[in-house]
Amino acid sequence: AQSHKGFCAKEGLNFKLLADPDAKVSTQYGSTMDYKGAMMAARNTFLINPEGKIAKVYTGVKPAEHSEQVLKDLAELKKS
Repeated sequence: AQSHKGFCAKEGLNFKLLADPDAKVSTQYGSTMDYKGAMMAARNTFLINPEGKIAKVYTGVKPAEHSEQVLKDLAELKKS
């Protein structure tokens, strides 16, 4: 999605964000929520290891602290 590219450029993110307009991936990951009667993707983060397996799931994230925790966990994942 073009809006994701602009957001990543603005925020200096060097990774891709998932656009999931049909909620297919969100549903497969069990990462949906009901918001005023509409099904939406929940703001969860899934850390995927090099083998494609889920290494860690973050739910109910606090944006101000979240990136620091993910980077810390990524560093640990790289060690293993």
